[in-house]
Amino acid sequence: MLHPVIMAGGSGTRFWPASRSQTPKQLLSLVPGGSMIAQTVERLGDLAPPERCLIVTNRRLVEAVREQLPLLPSSAVVGEPCKRDTAPCIGLAALLVTKVAGDPDAIMAVMPADHVISPPELFQNAIRQAVDMIEADPHLIVTYGIKPTYPAEIFGYIHRNTRMSLSTDVELAPAYHVAEFREKPDAHTAAQYLASGEYYWNSGIFVWRADTILDALREHQPAMLKHLEQIAAAWGTPEQEDVFDREFAAIEGISVDYAVMEHATDVVVIEAPFEWDDLGGWQSLSRRLGTDADGNTIVGKHIGLNTHGTIVRTSEDHLVVTLGLEDCIVVHTPNATLVANKHDEESIRKVVKQLEARGWNEHL
Repeated sequence: MLHPVIMAGGSGTRFWPASRSQTPKQLLSLVPGGSMIAQTVERLGDLAPPERCLIVTNRRLVEAVREQLPLLPSSAVVGEPCKRDTAPCIGLAALLVTKVAGDPDAIMAVMPADHVISPPELFQNAIRQAVDMIEADPHLIVTYGIKPTYPAEIFGYIHRNTRMSLSTDVELAPAYHVAEFREKPDAHTAAQYLASGEYYWNSGIFVWRADTILDALREHQPAMLKHLEQIAAAWGTPEQEDVFDREFAAIEGISVDYAVMEHATDVVVIEAPFEWDDLGGWQSLSRRLGTDADGNTIVGKHIGLNTHGTIVRTSEDHLVVTLGLEDCIVVHTPNATLVANKHDEESIRKVVKQLEARGWNEHL
């Protein structure tokens, strides 16, 4: 059976000051349609019933996530006691769906909680295609590549190899064997990737059998898997939380890309038939929401004079007025306001670190 697994533990610091420790990016409504995590669950449609969905988040966010997803059982939301990156998150989920949920043949569809994907029907069909491929070859790891539209330096890349022959009566998206995964490139390398036509942006969405990922962790991350198995063994017992805290904290954090994907051989990339956006920072709002005649993207109550290429986000009860601004970001919240050069957006991360260093936790 298919088990959707949604990773929802990120902090979304590039969306500060809207994104905070208690309301990070995935819990915000940055584009129409509800919060990012609610849209992610809704996008699944009838791929799987609510009781087979699993949301893995930070423990402090469990109740907030449950409030946003009232149709899911409370047991569907799991809170990690500390941050340990994506490999432990995925390994734990694999153990929970196979051993705790009792589905040794489980297929997992793993995805982040903060992507914009449309239309949902094409996304669902792409997941079904991957499931069909895995049922035919249980050792496959399937991921999705996004055709690049510009030489992005902010995404990892997938280098495709030969095209697969798919025997089916249904029209499917093209699929390729993966030559290798590449880290975020510099501008020159990104331009080369784009020109070659052989590279995709790495969507970070995977479909695989749970036992496939567990076998990979057993081979390449045996210490991690041992800790995770201790957690799974205690699941549902009075010792669950104590064991979870102790064993998870003992894990050395590592991404699934480093832990598994760089070693994997039976990897296939499906050319994503759906529209995808990572919403990496405030500038992505212009892509999703569009711009006015002056190139501005405005959310909330605003008056702008001689303002061009600027992003403003406020509420309907707080007026923001901009005079003579160009290529700026202005974000108002009740206790913090950001005014930034649009081309220095990455420095927002530095602001968050400054707040941490000063102990100004009320702004985090």
